[in-house]
Amino acid sequence: MWLVKRYRLFLAVAFINLLLLLLRPSVGLDSIILSADSLQQMLVVIPPIFVLLGLLDIWVPREIMIKLMGKQSGIIGMTIAFSLGSMAAGPLYAAFPIAEVLLKKGSSFFNVIIFIGAWSTTKIPLLLFEASAMGWEFMLARFIIDIPGIVLIAYFTEKLLSSREMDLIYGNKEIGKG
Repeated sequence: MWLVKRYRLFLAVAFINLLLLLLRPSVGLDSIILSADSLQQMLVVIPPIFVLLGLLDIWVPREIMIKLMGKQSGIIGMTIAFSLGSMAAGPLYAAFPIAEVLLKKGSSFFNVIIFIGAWSTTKIPLLLFEASAMGWEFMLARFIIDIPGIVLIAYFTEKLLSSREMDLIYGNKEIGKG
């Protein structure tokens, strides 16, 4: 029974795809092909991310992570977070397991939000594509606007969260418990 509960979303998508295949075969076939492509993309991206996470978890001591990206890291921590996010490859959903390890290792929530913001908006391949498609002026203007935007979002997100919410994010408390 736990297996059904654990994979209920996957089973729901499979059921919907089969239902579509029976009721509208062309739409069902397109849906199955799209679902298979999405699954294949995830299976290509996720395993290397988890290998890198394991290496990060083992090779980087918590004390070093706190020094480099902790609450007192200042501009150095922001720069490292921004650089890690900008040099990343892969879809945004791959950033969240990395963010979890960064938090577990002692990175500040502020720097983790900067990392996620940089991953989502300032990845180097994205910037190069944007420069070739829309011109260097547009790319540079957007990049220059994104940097303070990411910092402001990180600042306000951190300030707006209560200490209980921060404890939940850091895993110090369970949901529904005191």
